[in-house]
Amino acid sequence: MLLSLFLMLKRTPGNSEVQYSAEMPKPNNFMKLKAWRGRLHRPILLLVIFALLMFIITLSKFYSVRSIFPTDTFCNHMKPESRNGTGSEVRITMQTVIQKIQLEMSTMRDMLSNSSSSASLSRYSAFLADILALIESTQSSLPFSEDPHQHDSERSSLHPLSNGPADYFFIEEMRKYVRMKPNRLGKKNFMGANGTFTSVGHACFAVKKELEEYMDYDIGEICNDDWKLAQKLMIHGCDPLPRRRCFSRAPKLYSRPFPINESLWKLPNNRNVRWSQYRCKNFTCLASNSTGKGFFKCADCFNLSHHEIPRWIEQVNLQPNLNLTADFLIPEVLEIKPGEIRIGLDFSVGTGTFAARMREFNVTIVSAAINLGAPFNEMIALRGLVPLYLTINQRLPFFDNSLDMIHTTRFLDGWIDFVLLDFVLYDWDRVIRPGGLLWIDSFFCLKEDLDDYLEAFKMLRYKKHKWVVVPKLDRDDREVFFSAVLEKPPRPFRIM
Repeated sequence: MLLSLFLMLKRTPGNSEVQYSAEMPKPNNFMKLKAWRGRLHRPILLLVIFALLMFIITLSKFYSVRSIFPTDTFCNHMKPESRNGTGSEVRITMQTVIQKIQLEMSTMRDMLSNSSSSASLSRYSAFLADILALIESTQSSLPFSEDPHQHDSERSSLHPLSNGPADYFFIEEMRKYVRMKPNRLGKKNFMGANGTFTSVGHACFAVKKELEEYMDYDIGEICNDDWKLAQKLMIHGCDPLPRRRCFSRAPKLYSRPFPINESLWKLPNNRNVRWSQYRCKNFTCLASNSTGKGFFKCADCFNLSHHEIPRWIEQVNLQPNLNLTADFLIPEVLEIKPGEIRIGLDFSVGTGTFAARMREFNVTIVSAAINLGAPFNEMIALRGLVPLYLTINQRLPFFDNSLDMIHTTRFLDGWIDFVLLDFVLYDWDRVIRPGGLLWIDSFFCLKEDLDDYLEAFKMLRYKKHKWVVVPKLDRDDREVFFSAVLEKPPRPFRIM
């Protein structure tokens, strides 16, 4: 009504305004009317504005601005007192739906064993499992009790990242992966957790486009041939990567590996590697002396017959003028701790030759490697050894004080940041047992950086069994090699 009155008063003079003729002049009355209208406009306008504000405030009680965002659910906006009444009803309904889907899935499993159309039935079963997971996830967000105080207590105990990371991604498979997976019975599991937190590296949020490309696949089908994309994500800090629900690709004609007594020193069958992402398309190319093989670190380590066989058994890089070498031999290192070195880790760039040689001395070595331009992991596995697909970004997947030895060569060089080196060395110290050995093999850097790097190794306060620095002759005497065998002391000890 106020708005109608305001619009009526704002009408332009014309047909509705009194027209005065020369015969009936009333200038004083006209001026009084005009002045009265001017004084009337202001309070009415203020009243209209006040009415509009009250209208907006009233609407805001019923509608929330946050409701326009699709990432929020109705459970986030319902108040506890209103949610308690409907929560139990929704929970009963959902439980009924879950039971029906579980019954249908059980029937499908029985049909899979008796039906010829197993592919379609398997896909239908996977679809039902996907729907069931969504319903259970929604069910877990509903209150278990009608007591608002109990509900508030349960809500405050939720993990702060139970839903937050999922809202950042668009690919549904990625959203499902990063959400917290609550336990089915609503209780803590045998590990003492209320749910499972499937994690990804924090740097995954900086490579969102590539990560969503990696997670864009059909559930239950063959994965894309994208291991190189996965490795790129890992190297750039998106590590660990999320799991996927698709079948990994394999070579089309995989042949039986060679027996262990000949696989250690024989090039594997070419058919057991997927070569599409490599420059070389067979092991013969990798073992040749040609350039342009697609990698430069450990360029000769696929040459098992000449380059690899003498390593750590014979002195091959002895400098004749100085009679010095940065290469220690396995027998002399094992002699430091006779019979004590049984298991260890080789964190290097290579094809598993160090692990193969240590195996001859009854020592089990796991070889950490990534496929930088060549199938290093496949080569290690086909030789009958254990590869560990691991980047330097990640904490070692071993418990404290569990390894007898860590060996590294051709990996930790003068490129590494000093702070990163500190984190790496402290993590290695964590997994080496007291009395275990750290074998630094041919670490090289610029002469001017040597003292800083040596201080990083001295920081460990390990006992020095071997310690040598020799010139690196292929770099115009600007670089040096450093090798050492160090023993971890008992802990704790007092740091001065």
